[in-house]
Amino acid sequence: MKIVAQNRKAYHDYSIEETAEAGIQLLGTEVKSLRDGKANLKDSYVLIKDSEVFLFNCHISPYSHGNIMNHDPLRTRKLLLHRKEIERIKGKAQQKGYTLVPLKIYFKGPFAKVEIGLAKGKKVYEKRETIKEREAKRDIERAMKSR
Repeated sequence: MKIVAQNRKAYHDYSIEETAEAGIQLLGTEVKSLRDGKANLKDSYVLIKDSEVFLFNCHISPYSHGNIMNHDPLRTRKLLLHRKEIERIKGKAQQKGYTLVPLKIYFKGPFAKVEIGLAKGKKVYEKRETIKEREAKRDIERAMKSR
C-alpha cells in the first residue's frame, strides 16, 4: 500500500470515530499525477448528495507531461462506495456535530483509494490536551530510551 497524501490536520482538528475505504473516480492524467505523489488533502471535505458521495477541494496537480488533456486540479471527484455503505455513513453523518473528512489517498494494488473518516470537531481546550499528552508520552519514551 503506497500512501500518496495524508491529511494530518484532520487528526489535529477532529476526533476521528470511524473510517471507511472508498474508490475514487479519476481521469488518466490524475492517476499519473497521483503516482508521482502530487496531491494535497488540506481543506478538502466529503459530501453526500442524492445517494452519491463526492470529494471537494482535493488538489491533484496537473500531470507534468500532459498537454491539452490535463485536468482541473480542484475539480469535484466522485467516490465509489456500495449503496449500503453510503446509507450507513449518511445516517451517522447527519447527526449533530459530525462531518466526513478525507484522511488519506493511497494505492491498493492498481486502484486509487481514499480513506474517509466520520469526524467530530475538537474544541480548543481538547486540542491543547492532545498536544500535552503527546509531549508527555514523548518525554517518557526519551527517559526510557536513555536508561
